[in-house]
Amino acid sequence: MSEENIATVVKILESLSDAQQERVIEHLLEYIADIEDELQWNQSFRKTQNKLVEAARLAKQQIAEGQGQPMDYDQL
Repeated sequence: MSEENIATVVKILESLSDAQQERVIEHLLEYIADIEDELQWNQSFRKTQNKLVEAARLAKQQIAEGQGQPMDYDQL
């Protein structure tokens, strides 16, 4: 973020009451945490995507060869 953008945010925050500033900060912290979680999820997914594709191919092959069995969801 550029210094200009940071200065703008600070000016906006300074124009608010203390209670409003606290609410904004709470929302920003939650928003940033959500973004960090999403980035971490995306990174984890990218690392395992090839394995997921390979597992799907293997399952498809096993089904085609008659080796596949229906999943028993009650045992999960």
